[in-house]
Amino acid sequence: MESVTPHRIYNVLFLCTGNSARSIIAEAILNKTAPARFHAYSAGAQPKGQVNPHALDMLGRLGYDTSQFRSKAWDEFAKPNAPPLDFVITVCDNAAGEMCPVWPGQPMTAHWGLPDPAAVQGTPTEIALAFAETYRMLDTRIAVFANLKVSGLDRLSLQQHMKDIAKLP
Repeated sequence: MESVTPHRIYNVLFLCTGNSARSIIAEAILNKTAPARFHAYSAGAQPKGQVNPHALDMLGRLGYDTSQFRSKAWDEFAKPNAPPLDFVITVCDNAAGEMCPVWPGQPMTAHWGLPDPAAVQGTPTEIALAFAETYRMLDTRIAVFANLKVSGLDRLSLQQHMKDIAKLP
């Protein structure tokens, strides 16, 4: 008789330079979308030290508990006691070109570059629209990612799927 392996939860780290908006939004979406399959984290190369208030406001209005979000450095996830990472996904152009720590376990990596809503200047409506568009793009990509049959794919196929997800609008 074949033994059944218990369902595995994959750890995903979303990276952005400041860890104040895009990576936080991605962490929130994945943790809400697929908590039985994934546990998401976020971090940055040069964390701002606080989460962008527009990101927190938008997530709060969408029903997310924002009390646990914090802006943190990515080196927290390269330490020996850090959760083992299965995926590391950059969500901004700056973080893609930066020298990342060496991640134990050689996680699958991908770059899903998105415009920075925190850089938008304008009316409160224009800023809110920028954050809403970032949310929409991340929600679309994460929905596809969360539905991948990760355990049934070889590493090369999975890498191609991760690249294809980055092309979604």
